[in-house]
Amino acid sequence: MIFNEKGESIAAAQEEHAQILPQAGWVEHDPLEIWLKVTKVISLALKEAGLSGSDLAAIGITNQRETTVAWDSRTGLPLYNAIVWQDTRGQVILDTFSDKTKKQATYKTGLAIAPYFSASKMSWLLRNVPEVAKAAQSGALKFGTIDSWLIWKLTNGVHITDVTNASRTLLMDIETLQWDEELLQLFGVPSESLPAIKSSSEIYAKTQTDGVFAAQIPIAGILGDQHAAMVGQLCFDRGDTKCTYGTGNFALVNTGTEIVRSTQGLLTTVCFKFGDQPARYALEGSVAVTGSAVQWLRDQLGIIHEASEIEALAASVADNGGVYFVPAFSGLFAPYWRSDARGVLVGLTRAATRAHIARATLEAIAYQTKDVIDAMAHETGVQLKELKVDGGITQNQLCMQIQSDIAQIELSRPVVSETTALGAAYAAGLAVGIWSDVNALREQWNESARFSPIIGSELASTGYGNWKRAIERTLNWVE
Repeated sequence: MIFNEKGESIAAAQEEHAQILPQAGWVEHDPLEIWLKVTKVISLALKEAGLSGSDLAAIGITNQRETTVAWDSRTGLPLYNAIVWQDTRGQVILDTFSDKTKKQATYKTGLAIAPYFSASKMSWLLRNVPEVAKAAQSGALKFGTIDSWLIWKLTNGVHITDVTNASRTLLMDIETLQWDEELLQLFGVPSESLPAIKSSSEIYAKTQTDGVFAAQIPIAGILGDQHAAMVGQLCFDRGDTKCTYGTGNFALVNTGTEIVRSTQGLLTTVCFKFGDQPARYALEGSVAVTGSAVQWLRDQLGIIHEASEIEALAASVADNGGVYFVPAFSGLFAPYWRSDARGVLVGLTRAATRAHIARATLEAIAYQTKDVIDAMAHETGVQLKELKVDGGITQNQLCMQIQSDIAQIELSRPVVSETTALGAAYAAGLAVGIWSDVNALREQWNESARFSPIIGSELASTGYGNWKRAIERTLNWVE
């Protein structure tokens, strides 16, 4: 996406890339395919805008966090497919840790001890892929999340990441904002394989003139996707809250410069760090499967042909017909953190139709988000009155109304729904002086829609009670 100084999108291009599913619980991406798709959409967006690379003031990068790439610094080629954030193969490594070790790691990182994060993926690669182990022995191994991989390719060898992505690896101390030697030893990850940790907004490097931009453009912003959405939604103050609806759902509440250590299954994470300013922190609730549940209805079950069809199908019935769907395909994330859980459809009768399953899917997105919102309110002691929402599913009016009814709060959707890209643009623009400070950004935010709850909706009472019963049915499935 290309933005102007008013924060308006003037061009965009997108490409879907392949999801590789070798076996149950394994999810992979092809790093070279991602790189080629990125170069393609850059070219397409520039062409649509009628611009050349040299017309750009700066580049911001935002990425799926935790997804881990291993490559050889000598060839610049991947040593294995990227292991995606949803992948659970690292659980076998985490199961060997003592409770004391897990508690210490959680305190240092703010994270749950789960295969979701990058460290167990790196450890698995080192143990199971001979090419990765050989590269480590020779000193040629490079590990990184997708931001690091793309920057390496764009700059021909600069190896960096930012504090938000680093905070999702299980390897960074959230107080010092540096790689932790004890955690590196615990997972067996060589420190020289990891990128240097930078702030979220500064001039890091410039692109190569022989690359896709054909010019030296400063790369000046890096933010993991959910942190970028916080910036794009202007959640700069303590208590500001947003939820991004994507492949999964991610709700974050800004806790300012305070590190709030969760007792409710939430994650403590770096929210953002602009240049030399102090880091801002957040509590995050991560839901593994929301938008990807709609993809499952489309790709695996064939209930719909296009993701956009689900709204009309779900709206064709008055309620869910007693059907509840918990899409715990890779276990449950916040606030449960149960890797033994698996997906269930419950309450099925002979009267149940594909429309009821479609509606149950939209409700599942909202119920999972309510679980997280309730945990946030408990942690902060503040009952949320408004939730800023963004991401593709927010265009589904029925889903957003269901969300408002279930959570019993107001939802606010911005004009620019792709707030992850906007947040990355803001971070880069702040670094090069396009905007003087965050107050200049506040003046640009505009609301496109607001959803108000039906007070006392049965979805929030009886429905939520049934949802909690359905959650119980998912547990202890994987022995």
